[in-house]
Amino acid sequence: MKKPTSAPRSKAPGKQRRKTREELNLEARDRKNDKKHRGNAAGSRAKGTDGASGGNKQKQQQDPRIGSKKPIALGVTDAPVVKQHKPKSEKPMLSPQAELDMLESDERLDALLERLENDEVLSAEEQKWVDAKLDRIDELMQQLGLTYEDEEEDEEEEEGKEDMMRLLRGGN
Repeated sequence: MKKPTSAPRSKAPGKQRRKTREELNLEARDRKNDKKHRGNAAGSRAKGTDGASGGNKQKQQQDPRIGSKKPIALGVTDAPVVKQHKPKSEKPMLSPQAELDMLESDERLDALLERLENDEVLSAEEQKWVDAKLDRIDELMQQLGLTYEDEEEDEEEEEGKEDMMRLLRGGN
């Protein structure tokens, strides 16, 4: 005997089974977890944007950090210390004669020397400045082989004294 066959089931959806509370909670957690990971990765601002330059991946990536890339030796090294050159002075180098002329025509120096001749007292700073300028004038005159007129008179007096000493000793 033939068994009665059951009616073929239709492809129409049947009654859906209700999800339990646990399954609903699990799905909600998964959705929340997916939402959490939507943004950029941590530290993406410091790394720079790689998405915009798709074809430039062959180039070497530049270091986004600012500053010198020169390596610095840590600890004691035997390498000689590099001395920095001093910046050039603001005044251009003058010949000794030009510098002497400039110092002799200095109005401030003349005014201060005139005050000294009038027996006025200068401040410590002014006196130091006058002394430095007079010392520089002496150095320049020695370099140029010039002498003061007063020194020439002193030399003549010394020669006269030597002559007098020879006469007093009785030597010819």
